[in-house]
Formats: sequence, C-alpha cells, structure tokens
Amino acid sequence: MHNINQIMKKTQILIIGSGLAGALSALIAAEKGFQVTIITKTNDLLSGSSKYAQGGIIYKGDNDSPEKLKSDIMEAGAGHCWEPAVDQLCKLGPKLVKELLIDRLKVDFDKDANSELDLTSEGAHSQPRIIHSKDMTGRTIQNSVIKAVKQNKNIEVLAQHTLVDLLTLSHHSKNSLDIYEKPACFGAMVLNNETGKVFPIFASKTILATGGLGQIYIHTTNPPEATGDGIAAAWRAGARCFNLQYIQFHPTTFYGERERFLISESLRGEGAVLKDKDGKEFMNKYHTLGSLAPRDIVARAIHHTLLESKHPCVYLDISFKDGEWLRNRFPTIYQHCFDAGVDITREMIPVVPAAHYFCGGVGVSLKGKTSLRRLYAVGEVSCTGVHGANRLASASLLENVVWAWEATNDACNFSKFDEYFPDIFPWEEENEFVDMAWIAQDWLTVKNTMWNYVGLVRNQQRLQRAKTTLRHLHTEIEQFYKKSKMTREIVELRNGVQTAMAVFQFASEDRVSRGAHYIG
Repeated sequence: MHNINQIMKKTQILIIGSGLAGALSALIAAEKGFQVTIITKTNDLLSGSSKYAQGGIIYKGDNDSPEKLKSDIMEAGAGHCWEPAVDQLCKLGPKLVKELLIDRLKVDFDKDANSELDLTSEGAHSQPRIIHSKDMTGRTIQNSVIKAVKQNKNIEVLAQHTLVDLLTLSHHSKNSLDIYEKPACFGAMVLNNETGKVFPIFASKTILATGGLGQIYIHTTNPPEATGDGIAAAWRAGARCFNLQYIQFHPTTFYGERERFLISESLRGEGAVLKDKDGKEFMNKYHTLGSLAPRDIVARAIHHTLLESKHPCVYLDISFKDGEWLRNRFPTIYQHCFDAGVDITREMIPVVPAAHYFCGGVGVSLKGKTSLRRLYAVGEVSCTGVHGANRLASASLLENVVWAWEATNDACNFSKFDEYFPDIFPWEEENEFVDMAWIAQDWLTVKNTMWNYVGLVRNQQRLQRAKTTLRHLHTEIEQFYKKSKMTREIVELRNGVQTAMAVFQFASEDRVSRGAHYIG
C-alpha cells in the first residue's frame, strides 16, 4: 500500500476522454480561463470514435428548418426520442457548427463548384444537409479541435492514463456523514498505464467523455479503447443510465479477413445500392427508401438476407459512378478497399453489419448534467435522449458539439460546494499478475456472448443464455480484479463485462421491439 497523499493532482475541470466531445469541452472551458486536465488512455489526443466518422455532420440544407430536421430525427428514433433534447439539437446545432467549426476552428469542409458548402444526403434524411470533408469528416474536425487544444496553456494532457473509478462522497470519503449529502462526484481514481500507479485527480467538475462500448461485441467499427469504461464507472458510482438496450449496428462494414472497416452511409447517399450475392437489389421490399432506409431497418434486412442466402455477406454497388469522382470523394474508403483487393470503381463492396453506436448511456439533462452533482457526460457515453431507439445518420457529431457547448458552459459556473474535497481512503495496491491469455479468453467470451445473444436480433431464450454466462464471468473477473496488479487490460476487462451486464439487464427488461432493440 502506498500513501495516496504522495501522488495526487487537483484541477478545476477534469475531462475523461479526448474524442471530439471531450477535446471540444476542454477547449471551451480553457478559453474561459479555467484550469483543465484531460486524461486519455491512448498515446495521442486523436482517440475515440469521432476520427472514424466518414460521412459528415448535420448542418442545414436549402429551404431546411429545425422542424424538418426534427421530423427526421424523431422518425429515425422510432418514437422514443426526448423532444426537448431534439429541439435543442435542431435549433442550436447548425448555429454552433457555423460559429465553432466553420468560423472559429476553420474546419476544411468540402465546397461545390460555386465555392459553397457541398451538401450531401444520408439515410433517413429528407433532404441534403450533411457537410463533409471527403470521407474523413470526423478526423478533420477532431484534428482542428486538437490543434487548438495543444496551443492552449490552460490545458494539461495526461496520455496513457486510464479511468479506474469516479470519486464519490458515498464510496470514497472518510467522512461518514458525507453519505447524507446529495450524491456527488469530486474527480476520479486514475491509473498511469506506464508506471502502474493509481492516484486521485480531484476536480471541482468532472466531464465524462469516454465514448462507446463497441468492443463488447466481436464485430464493431469502434476503436480498441471503446470498452465501456465510462458506463461501467458511472454505473458503479450510482449515476442513472438510460436506453442501454439500444445498440445501433451499422449495416455496412467491409467484410474481409482484416478488422471491420466502416463503409460510410454517405456512399448510399451518393447513390450506392445494396445487392445480394446474385447481384439483385433487395432493400425495396423492406422499406420505401430502399438502401437509404434507417440504419436499424437496413441492418436487419441484411441480416435476414444473409440467413436466407447462407452467404457470408451482401454487396454495396457504387461502381456505376465515375471512377475519378469516386477516388476523390471517398479516398479513404477507396484505398482501404483497394488494399483489400476490391476496386470500388469496378467491383461491388462486400459488407456486413457491425456494432457501431451506443444510443443509450449515462442520463443527462439539456445542460449535460448527470444525476450526480459535479458530474457531466458528453458524447457517446451520455444519453441525451436525442437518438431515441435509433440514431439518425451524422447526428452524433452534431450532438458532440451541442452538448460539449452546453455542458461545459454550465460546468464553468462554480458554487461553494464545488470546492469541497474530502479526505479519501488510500488505494490498496495488489501485486498478483493476471495471465494475458486469461484476459484474452474472457474478452472472447464477452464478445461472442453479446454478439450471439444480445446482438442485432434478440429473444428471451438468447437473453437467458447470456444471463448465465455473463453473471458467472462477472463474478470471476471481479474476484481477480480485487487482488490483481492494476493494468489497463484488467481495468478494461472489468469495465467491459460490467457494461455487458448492464446492456443485458436493460435488454431483458424491455419486452417492446423498437428501433435498435429488435425482438425476433
């Protein structure tokens, strides 16, 4: 056991995660003059899922309106969207895109022949309103934010640091009377991945921006760091969570021997058509919008087609487009497919669904507040209610911008209580090493269980099987966690199985087939 008081930090605003929502929150707070600390468990600030967002971000089309956008979001959300949150996104979103991304950060969005922002369409949008930077929109936006973050002296970045737990009055304070206070967060216990030391970072306000949970599934578009850390930590801390059963599966990821690679919805926005193994279109029998139907419908249609054909994939055909235009419009996708042996200017792209976006998360208000005082959540880890049971294409980047703005501005309002930091119990170090093969096997069990039983199509029989496996695994992992030397790997495994348990719980209790929670 080491003396925790020898290793500690204090900051005004702690941001956990450096994806678009986290980095933008840090920049907003720092430009107001606040001391900000970002922790990210990767080597680089360019982490999270935002950098993989190819298609674009919602802006505003010709003769567009907040009401038209709202209608599209509500329909895609399968009647489960929180209307006040949708209203906020639709009214504030385009304004912030203009002020923050276009004017302030000078993000290099594509222009048309008239030097106006080039607008494209995507699935379930009633009109073109998506602005983009070729097929690397998320990366372009995030790079612009990160550049500004690195130039701001009020921001300290701690790379290779992993969230272990949120610090709360009820769980960590030595003062027994703190249990009578309203539940509150005052920072986080953090692991230095390189030294193996765990230490506290005390913060007046904490913003959770840890991203999604795709790694609990065997097929996912998410990066390796998307292990559900924020969900698990918030769950353990007692924060309210919502809609955890709604996992959106992207219908089109590249099918090959390499890891899944996102084939953006914007290809279908530009006219690409889904076809079966015989080269026949099949989406028109599932939805009037055909290949541009909402994601959950397209993903299930592909699933049914695969079952019927007993073929491992379907195909996305955009080969009828001009080759030079394709290479310029989708350079990343073109190159990846070409490297994998598929020339999209001449051949159809083999695709399958994969876990893509988490529509649920830690419940937040319009200001990004969680049920714990002093704790906010932004980005994919949060549940704003905007997405309902199924997210509209390109809405996530916009949600990142809107709630980063709202949450951070609210977090920058300090009260006397925000400066209360109790004495806490020291961290107890353990030295037992866990075999990496054991961790790999347990991860495989989690991923396969979730994919087969709590995946694209669910029923009570499958969920019951998941219950037995996950409960046993959770008990075993928790026992090993308590006596193991801290590493990023054991922390992520613990978070992964706890997040899987939470998703299973919500899925098993929801008997209504809706959106991304499909009972069949």
